[in-house]
Amino acid sequence: MIEIEIKARVEDPKIIERAIIKLGAVPTGIENQVDTYYNAKSHDFKNTDEALRIRAQDTEYFLTYKGPRIDAISKTRTEFEVKIADMVNMGNILSSLGFYPVASIVKKRKKYALRDLIIALDEVRDLGNFIEIEIPAKNQTNYEEKLGSIFDFIDNLGISRSSTVRESYLEMLLGKTG
Repeated sequence: MIEIEIKARVEDPKIIERAIIKLGAVPTGIENQVDTYYNAKSHDFKNTDEALRIRAQDTEYFLTYKGPRIDAISKTRTEFEVKIADMVNMGNILSSLGFYPVASIVKKRKKYALRDLIIALDEVRDLGNFIEIEIPAKNQTNYEEKLGSIFDFIDNLGISRSSTVRESYLEMLLGKTG
């Protein structure tokens, strides 16, 4: 799957939330997420622009691999995710293969849907508030068109295209602490 995504920092989430709803987005839920990212000496994801994580989302768990970003203006990348039953044993498997935890990102995510857009307002511990808008796609067909619809949406919210952020939450956190 390709995850076509744009992210931007949000100063006042309540104002953005009202604007999202005014544009017709429908709330789809609130999730509490803890993402633990992994790295390995033999495969340094910082150098390859990839990511491997275990996500605890309320009472469910997921293993996710994200490939390198495919353009210079968004966070679009290949993503593979599987639901797992046992987060601890998955961590043990990764450790046995030479992967080690790097950091955990803790966030509260309010989700919305509008046509094919998935909108998330994230409150990220130690980093602040963000909006992420994405369109999942099976391949890169109509990629530019889908990315354009995300940019049109942030334009309608009054968010400047130049204020979008390509860094992941992990990169931000490690840049802040490291």
